[in-house]
Amino acid sequence: MKIAVCWKWVSIGDPGGPSSSDTRWAGVSAADEAALETALGLVDSRQGTVTVVCLGPPAADVALRAAIAAGASQAVRIDGSTALDSRHVAAELAAVVSGSDIVLCGDFSLDRGTGSVPAFLAHELGAAQALGLLQVAAPAGDTSSLRCLRRLDGGRREVVDVHPPAVISVEGSVARLRRASLGAVVGSKAAPVAVVKAGVDEHATAAVVFPYRPRARVLPPPHGDVLDRVRGILDVGGAHTSHGDVVVLEPAEAARRIVDQLDAWGYLQGSSTAADPAS
Repeated sequence: MKIAVCWKWVSIGDPGGPSSSDTRWAGVSAADEAALETALGLVDSRQGTVTVVCLGPPAADVALRAAIAAGASQAVRIDGSTALDSRHVAAELAAVVSGSDIVLCGDFSLDRGTGSVPAFLAHELGAAQALGLLQVAAPAGDTSSLRCLRRLDGGRREVVDVHPPAVISVEGSVARLRRASLGAVVGSKAAPVAVVKAGVDEHATAAVVFPYRPRARVLPPPHGDVLDRVRGILDVGGAHTSHGDVVVLEPAEAARRIVDQLDAWGYLQGSSTAADPAS
C-alpha cells in the first residue's frame, strides 16, 4: 500500500512571518500528526510506504525530518508560500501524491482551519473522499479497503468502507504520534528531503482570509412594562417558543431557501454575487 500524508506548515505569532526560520513559533497541527500516526499504523498491519508531503518554506524541513524519525519512508517539501489559497495548495499536493492508494490529511490546520484542502485534493485526484474521521482501521483479511468511523450530527456515528484511491482526513484526537527513538532522531538530522518548486504565483493566488463576524440581529423595539422588559432580557418567567418551520419544497427551491436563510443570519459574504443554488 502506497500512502501519502499531507502536512500543513503553520506559523502563528512569529514576527518573522511564515518564511521565518525560527521554528519556536511554527510547526504542524495535532490533526496532521494524527494523520501520520494513522498512516504508520496502517503500514504496520499491511506492507507499504509512507511519504510525507508539506508545502512551505525551508524551515518546514525540521518537521519533515521529525516525520522521518517517527517512521515515514520519505519526505517531500513543495517550495511555495503558505499564503496560497486551498485549491492551489491542493493542486500542488496532487502533483506530488498522484498514484498513492491513500492520501491522509488532518481535518483542519491551526491557522485558517477551513479543512477544505482534502476535498479540493480529492477533486484534483479524481479519488473518493471521507473527511473528519474518528477512526481508520484495516479489516483483517481485507487488503483492498479501510473501515472508517465518521462523526455525524446529534452524536451519531457512521461506519464507511473506503476503497483506494481515496483521500481521507482525521481529527486530532484519533491518535498521538509515536515517540521517535534517540537513534532515529539523530539519524534523521541528515535525512534527505526532496524539494519540488511550486508551479503557481503566490502573489496572484494568495488566499483572502477574514474572521467570521455574524450579521447584527434586528430586534423589535421594547414593549410592555419594566418587569416584562427585564423578563425578556433575562429570558425567564415564560415558556420557550420554537422558531422552526416545517416546509415541503422542491430541491431547487429548498436550496434557495437555505441560502437565503444563511445569508440572513450573516454566514455568507457578498450574497449579491452568490451563485444561484439551482444552477
